[in-house]
Amino acid sequence: MVASSAPDFTTAATLPPIRGLRFRQFAGPDDYAAMNDPANDARAANGAHAITTVDAFVNYYAHLDPAHCDLQRDLFIVEIDGRLVGYGRTDWDDEEAARAHYVICFLRPEARRRGIGRAMLATLEERATVALGEHPTSAPAFFSADTIGDPGADELLRQAGYDPARYHYVMVRPNLDPVPDAPMPDGLEIRPVRDEHLRQIFDAGTEAARGLWEWTEPTEADFDLFVTDPMESDRTLWRIAWDGDEIAGQVRAFINHENNERFGTKRGWVEHILVRAPWRRRGLARALIASSVDALRERGMTEGALGVDVDNPSGALRLYQSVGFEVDSTETAYRKPMPRR
Repeated sequence: MVASSAPDFTTAATLPPIRGLRFRQFAGPDDYAAMNDPANDARAANGAHAITTVDAFVNYYAHLDPAHCDLQRDLFIVEIDGRLVGYGRTDWDDEEAARAHYVICFLRPEARRRGIGRAMLATLEERATVALGEHPTSAPAFFSADTIGDPGADELLRQAGYDPARYHYVMVRPNLDPVPDAPMPDGLEIRPVRDEHLRQIFDAGTEAARGLWEWTEPTEADFDLFVTDPMESDRTLWRIAWDGDEIAGQVRAFINHENNERFGTKRGWVEHILVRAPWRRRGLARALIASSVDALRERGMTEGALGVDVDNPSGALRLYQSVGFEVDSTETAYRKPMPRR
């Protein structure tokens, strides 16, 4: 289907009467650094210690599928008196049993509680509804939005008809003492990562993650993002468990140095904890987490963090608690059925 012309964001929603406020179209890559700042400020104000570097931000946007997110139509910038204070974006993915059209808003703390967020949400919903008509599906279709640490955002979404669909925790281990009782299962070994392993590591992770909440079939762009992500480029921190020529499981830890500088922490992230089905229930995830904790401690880190789906059927939450991680914050995933035109 031929795409319609780019929307006029100045009239796409009823804007609150704030002097100098405007929604404008994305002006191209020159906007990226200025967009990253309010996103980081918004997360920090919500208590989320997860800063995105400019390089990682640019790399992520370079890998968005233009069929699912046309930046000239699906992204808009929020300015007050010419200063960029936020942005909104919508894109979509086909999950295993549903279509999710994501509505993503970032707004600097000083611009909140003035009606701007409500106008942003209305604009994104309007654009996502058009996109659903252009890319129809027979599956159930939902608007999807996440919040963390901002009661105002939770209230806004609830008032707009969204319901909580899932909860996620950010968990923190306040020390990086060795994890007890975490031997590597017999017959498995951790090997250094080589470039020729990357496709196999990616495919093994895809297989292990299949069926998890919001899982979508990866694309070649996803693989390229996996290879080029500057945030996770230090592969000496990765722990990949092999059984002969097969990858049994993995933990891909990383250190966000900019995040640590901003918040005065020495935190490493123990993420992408994935074990393939034939090797589950043998203590492999625990062993890989223990090895990752050791690696982060050796790099001078003093605490660890990870994210977890509270309802993960594998029992991940119990495992993470058993190795010393404690709940630090909660993220709520909201959904709302989409209208069809």
